[in-house]
Amino acid sequence: MSYVEGFLVAVPAANKELYRKHAQEAWSIFAEFGMSRLVEGWGDDVPDGKVTDFKRAVELKPDEVALFSWFELPSKEVREAANQKLMTDPRMQQMGQMPFDGMRMVFGGFSVMVDEGPGGKMGHIDGYVLAVPKANKEAYREMAAKAAPVFLDHGATRVVECWEDDVKDGKVTDFRRAVKATKDEAIVFSWVEWPSKEAREKGWPKLMEDERMKYDPASTPFDGQRMIYGTFTPIVDETVKGEKRKTA
Repeated sequence: MSYVEGFLVAVPAANKELYRKHAQEAWSIFAEFGMSRLVEGWGDDVPDGKVTDFKRAVELKPDEVALFSWFELPSKEVREAANQKLMTDPRMQQMGQMPFDGMRMVFGGFSVMVDEGPGGKMGHIDGYVLAVPKANKEAYREMAAKAAPVFLDHGATRVVECWEDDVKDGKVTDFRRAVKATKDEAIVFSWVEWPSKEAREKGWPKLMEDERMKYDPASTPFDGQRMIYGTFTPIVDETVKGEKRKTA
């Protein structure tokens, strides 16, 4: 089964180009260690929430932008081996200081449970993080699997849902605090890829009107009030040449 390392980051708006260059420079090392894709999503429409939101998740400052980012890897074993190598590789040290506050970066490992759509050229992202009762894992997977074709019918190119595997508590921020998860809940890291912002804006109203997306709130297998979401523009989207995406 494929594996995802998910990140939420707060980056000073003035450091956008510096951050992009930093990520692209690191990509050559990441790819060498087995990572198949790196995406850095720059916040486009990241709304305030009543209970939770991306801004609170990373303790965003007024001059910063929230990022939704991820690595894709062929397996958890590749991810663990890569992380060990990255910790000791001198090239990572030579890259210098990171252009953001690493103490507020949220990160964790996830197993892919739904991966639908051909993918391809991407110009816009819907990013989500939510807490789902562990007992509702299969109910959530079934709901997500039914919703994925609806997104694809209205212009999305790929829908991915990832279930918590290695999500640790952080000193300042972490995924569990981001969505106020309880002990009996797991974190879901999810995204929808669109070919462009225009395609997303055109497809979204039709998506919301589609009868297949109608749900009874009483039967929804998670607390939607604590879900955090936003739209993001990819500023880095690097893929290993010749890599074929594996579905779950």
